[in-house]
Amino acid sequence: MDFLNFLEFKITDFIDIILVAALLYYIYKLVKGTVAINIFIGIVIIWALWKLTELLQMKMISSMVGGFMNIGLIALIIVFQQEIRKFLLMIGSTNFATKRNFVRHFKFLKQEALPSITNVTAIVSACEKMGVSKTGALIVIERNSPLDFVKSTGDQMNIEITQPILESIFFKNSPLHDGAAIIQDNYITATRVILPVSNDRNIPLRFGLRHRAAVGITEKTDALCLVVSEETGAISYIKNGEFVPFKGTTQLTSLIEKDLE
Repeated sequence: MDFLNFLEFKITDFIDIILVAALLYYIYKLVKGTVAINIFIGIVIIWALWKLTELLQMKMISSMVGGFMNIGLIALIIVFQQEIRKFLLMIGSTNFATKRNFVRHFKFLKQEALPSITNVTAIVSACEKMGVSKTGALIVIERNSPLDFVKSTGDQMNIEITQPILESIFFKNSPLHDGAAIIQDNYITATRVILPVSNDRNIPLRFGLRHRAAVGITEKTDALCLVVSEETGAISYIKNGEFVPFKGTTQLTSLIEKDLE
């Protein structure tokens, strides 16, 4: 029966399924925790309905859903422009082929996560101390997406991370305190960096330009951001354009280390 032809399973079908599953997995990771996740789930449901109607040879409904999918491609590019940018940055990252980052993308194949070489404890401790003195700070931790396009706006550095160094950079009378500091691995690679500011109207008005800049850079790349408020001394952790809640610096350290795995 022609209806049962789909039961003929070849090795190419297996490879096809694996590749599609991997693609959907990474797309899901990009939109997880954002409003786009509901749109993504809706698209998957419509696509599954389309293929089911084709399989059952329901030509009228299949042509209608198929037409919607084809015309909706442009709309999807507009809706998912930030997520598509992140995905392309991840694919085209110059760091993608390094051992640490290559294994990270396939971490579900290994039993234990690779330890981060970034001194997260020193970063969080510096933020905690700056919070007590209400010293404003904006720290960007680079992951897979290269941040050269923003590093060029500041001063190039190559300083190993220590708590006193970070505190001295953001000291109010320091010439380096204005702007963001970029961290790559265990080094501060740039200071006084100007970041793109997010135009998201859902950001509460109590947050200033530092927080909007942190949201902006994490919307466009996969970087992690720590912001210390100059008004309240509160520490904010921002990832994927969203504020990540945490309880205490111990949990914050664990969250960052996990995100750097």
